[in-house]
Amino acid sequence: MGCGMRKSEPQLKKCDRAIRAALLIQRWYRQYAARLEMRRRCTWNIFQSIEYAGEQDQIKLYNFFGFLMDHFTPASSERNLISHIFRENEICRDTEWERYFCYKSMEVPDSYTGPHLTFPMTFCGVSKLVEAFKHKQQLHARYVLQILGETWRLLRILPNINHVSVCHTKEITICGDLHGHLEDLLLIFYKNDLPSSEKPYVFNGDFVDRGKNSLEILLILFGFLLVYPNDVHLNRGNHEDHIVNLRYGFTKEILVKYRVHGKKILKLLQKIFSWLPLATVIDHKVLVVHGGISDTTDLNVIAKVDRHKYVSALRPPKMTHQAVNGSKTHTMNSRNGEAGGPEEGRRRVFSLTHPGSALAQRNDPPRRSLHDLPVSSQLSWSVEDELKRRRRLAGFDQSYGDTKTESDSDPDFGQAETDEDEWKQVVDLLWSDPMPQNGCTPNEVRGGGCYWGPDVTEEVLGRHNLQLLIRSHECKQDGYEFCHNRRVLTIFSASNYYEEGSNRGAYIRMGSDLVPHFIQYQASRTCRELTLRQSVGWTERSALRSLREQLFVHKSDLISAFRVFDPNNTGLIPLRHWASATETVLKLGLPWRVLRPQLVGSSRCGLVDYQNWIKELSIPESKLEISDTSLLETMYKNHSNLETIFRIIDADHSGLISFEEFRQTWKLLSSHLQTEISDEVIADLAQSIDFNKDGSIDINEFMEAFRLVDLSAHT
Repeated sequence: MGCGMRKSEPQLKKCDRAIRAALLIQRWYRQYAARLEMRRRCTWNIFQSIEYAGEQDQIKLYNFFGFLMDHFTPASSERNLISHIFRENEICRDTEWERYFCYKSMEVPDSYTGPHLTFPMTFCGVSKLVEAFKHKQQLHARYVLQILGETWRLLRILPNINHVSVCHTKEITICGDLHGHLEDLLLIFYKNDLPSSEKPYVFNGDFVDRGKNSLEILLILFGFLLVYPNDVHLNRGNHEDHIVNLRYGFTKEILVKYRVHGKKILKLLQKIFSWLPLATVIDHKVLVVHGGISDTTDLNVIAKVDRHKYVSALRPPKMTHQAVNGSKTHTMNSRNGEAGGPEEGRRRVFSLTHPGSALAQRNDPPRRSLHDLPVSSQLSWSVEDELKRRRRLAGFDQSYGDTKTESDSDPDFGQAETDEDEWKQVVDLLWSDPMPQNGCTPNEVRGGGCYWGPDVTEEVLGRHNLQLLIRSHECKQDGYEFCHNRRVLTIFSASNYYEEGSNRGAYIRMGSDLVPHFIQYQASRTCRELTLRQSVGWTERSALRSLREQLFVHKSDLISAFRVFDPNNTGLIPLRHWASATETVLKLGLPWRVLRPQLVGSSRCGLVDYQNWIKELSIPESKLEISDTSLLETMYKNHSNLETIFRIIDADHSGLISFEEFRQTWKLLSSHLQTEISDEVIADLAQSIDFNKDGSIDINEFMEAFRLVDLSAHT
């Protein structure tokens, strides 16, 4: 006879209460985690939208410069100011380059405490370089030029597409964007070991810009490339482009670190960037490119491209014929065979290589109708009149040719144009992004390359008998992300890209089975010590601060947009109208209704008090006294464009520009924006900026004076 054991009634009730409590806690935690995830994604959208809007502005500005180069004569002053940036890809004889970048006469002083290098480079030498940069030492300019010169010689013999093989005894490591984050590269080497014949690496572009140690990253990677040319592979990214570097910090970094030899270093780096391979193929099955592909991508075409022609991929080069030693040779000059791409707005623009159907914005130069016109003498009278009107509005001289062509007066312009399809292939590799829908459309967010869908992935990979595409180019919160049925893999290696805690970095280990394994990391110890809630809160505050800056610089446009919905001037508009007007002005594609509680302090009965809200966005005044508030707002709104133009006009990279160059800078900006800024206002501004009264303006001091201050008081 058995005796059954039964729980008493009180015990059952106690157990039920515990289960209910556990379920409530579980439900609460899921809701809490969901809210955190929603905040994290919203923060991410803010950062990414602002970043891509900046890329659009850069392409838009460069297209405007291309417009001037194509349709203004060489005698025009504004064309002369910018012409040097379009001549950087002229092909010189090797002996001329050797003479220009000669380092042999440069003495290394006894006071120099950095690493002393010997050539040919050795593993020991590169290891010393890594240790020196880890301890924030600076390499002497002689060694910098020597490394760059040796790298240039090596890159010139490499193919456009590197083919590598992974044997059964090793793994290959694939890294994404580093963007000047030296601490991430050092952490990768610490976790994964230094490159060697037993530890091959592929670095997938975007080594420079944004971070503060871009040059150090390049020198380390070039050093390992020189020691292990068969085991270290470098792909070009869209930031390996001297026009992009003008905006995103690499140009400034070089000139600050090497004031005497910075110009030579920059010029040699332009050549090196143009010689970087465009892709890597692993075991004939895995394609590694920086940006992506399009429906016209053909690796056979890419393998035959003269990649060094594309010193800047933003604009196809123009081919001219010159007699050299009695024979005809081709000299590539950066000229737009297709007028550089149509008009674009901040969010909805035409892609560089995929002209779409988006409507032109009001303030864009009339480039679409000029695409197929080779020389200015063939322009219609209506277009000539429009050009004259725009020049008159900007205050430029009217001296452009009536009947003679550009090629008659400018040796930089020639007869034969480069292959547009070839240029498109290069741009698509560097600038494109995947999308979840089928098809291939213009990349309207960045303004360059395309969006391609899973059907395009299947077709291109199938046509070339590939099984996986690895790309970078996009920051991912976890450092990597699969899409297109796991046929496309994005890898991003710069952790804390937008802000500390904003994202992890990652790299890939891949063996002979070609299965990717991911290693994630976060370079900042501060971030690793934060809880998830603290990390989300930290990055959210930073993102909202950046967004408030964008709202501040568009104050006038926002007020005008709000007043359309407030004909009686009550100062109140419905939330939906506030969100609609804000998106119309900023064009960032953000969920404004969701963001309203963090941006607008309070609302009454679903109405937003936009007048008080605009006052809350106010920022302390600039250090300089400027009575013209519209000019001040123009400075804030176009801060990056203004700095880019400054650095273009500062052709000798001295960091100083004259009053006349300052005036021409503003004339270029006003012509680009199609607004009028009088000479008197510009002269007063120049006088107020010239603190030491030496007749020149320090670019860095000027830009710092108008950089937006911290808005933490409103966060």
